[in-house]
Amino acid sequence: MGALPQVKYSGKIREISMGKPGCEVTVGGETAYNFYGFEGLMPHAPKLALQVVDIQPEEWAPDALEPYVDVLGDPVAWAKKCVEYGADMICLWLAGTDPNGKNLPAEHAAEIARQVAEAINVPLIVWGVSSDEKNTAVLKAVAESCAGFNLVLGPVTESNFKQVGAAAIAYKHIVAANSPIDINLAKQLNILLENLGVPTDRILIDPTTGSVGYGMEYCYSIMERIRQAALTQNDDKLQYPIINNIAEEVWKTKEAKLSENDDPRLGNAGIRGINLEAITALSALQAGSDLLILRHPETMRHIRNYVDNIMVKTDLDSMGVDLSLVTTHEAPPLESKATERAAATPKPSVSEIPQSKQPKPFAQEPTGEQEAGKDQLLPSGPASMEQPPEAVKQDEPLVIHSKKGTRKAKPASDSEEDLGLSEEDIEALKEMSAAFRAFKGLVLGLARLLSK
Repeated sequence: MGALPQVKYSGKIREISMGKPGCEVTVGGETAYNFYGFEGLMPHAPKLALQVVDIQPEEWAPDALEPYVDVLGDPVAWAKKCVEYGADMICLWLAGTDPNGKNLPAEHAAEIARQVAEAINVPLIVWGVSSDEKNTAVLKAVAESCAGFNLVLGPVTESNFKQVGAAAIAYKHIVAANSPIDINLAKQLNILLENLGVPTDRILIDPTTGSVGYGMEYCYSIMERIRQAALTQNDDKLQYPIINNIAEEVWKTKEAKLSENDDPRLGNAGIRGINLEAITALSALQAGSDLLILRHPETMRHIRNYVDNIMVKTDLDSMGVDLSLVTTHEAPPLESKATERAAATPKPSVSEIPQSKQPKPFAQEPTGEQEAGKDQLLPSGPASMEQPPEAVKQDEPLVIHSKKGTRKAKPASDSEEDLGLSEEDIEALKEMSAAFRAFKGLVLGLARLLSK
């Protein structure tokens, strides 16, 4: 069987385990781009977390609230319901601590986080608000309260990495290093955390996520560059798993919140919001994400179905792609080909080509004298129609008899010799055609895989 060229990677993403003993999940470990199982390893499927809020949300879209209508305002019951939906992890968003909102104290957040961590059997992510100052106090209190639960604390920025990083070291938690969509700032923050003493198996990269239609293409390119540097350039400062908070970014957009009555052109609001979240999540996965924070359980179902299908078969052999037509032998050197062509039978000259195959001169408009004497120039009578028997027989089209009737075959085109094709040229064309057929088989195999 033939083989397709493969990219060689020099780096590997670190493996990070999260969660209390007996409930750990692991992300990372890739030696190739996400889902490129035919070039390297992806030992752990991306993990999906559902979002829980410490207070009852007031500005969520109605369709985002609907799956949790019976547990709103109770973070513990909410988290358990998310586990029932099949979430790999829970993300506790401490929205109640926002200084621009309820501004609840850090002690409140620490107590809620402890209750949720004890009530569930999956890892817990604790997510702060947009105020670095408030996050510092809140995340430090949570780290102390939940010592030993191996939480993920975020977002950790350049403004508070020292305080939160020190708490993570002391109480053995993981930090989500947040940078504003910039590969150099992401690398710099990782270096600062390493220099502070945070172990390299306790860092996640949070490159900041934009919703589809709100800068996702820029986020995608930054994530892609991070993975390229980590895997192909062996940059150990970027060889960390990536986390993306999809839920917060997508569901705050105008398009996710508008009802069908507000703008009928946008269609069903529930389907629209789920699709926006799913498309953003899929884009992040393809760019290299290892951990997604989602809001709607239906979005999670779509993403899990995609991940399960694409992780089942990612090597060419298991997809049933036929590569037997791909040539693996080396092509002969150019010098030998030139010598063989020079020794080949030369192309016949014009004089040697049969008269029936010689090109006919272009017809010209007759002049006045020619028009006047055309009767003398053009022969007439039966004699003018006489041709050698061989010529008539040669030019006479072949008549084919079949069940469908009798038809005349089309005139033969120039032969391979007249086109200047040598046997080597013909063989090369056949090999090229075989390669195209093999590529077609590969594409069809991928299409069948993704359609399941």
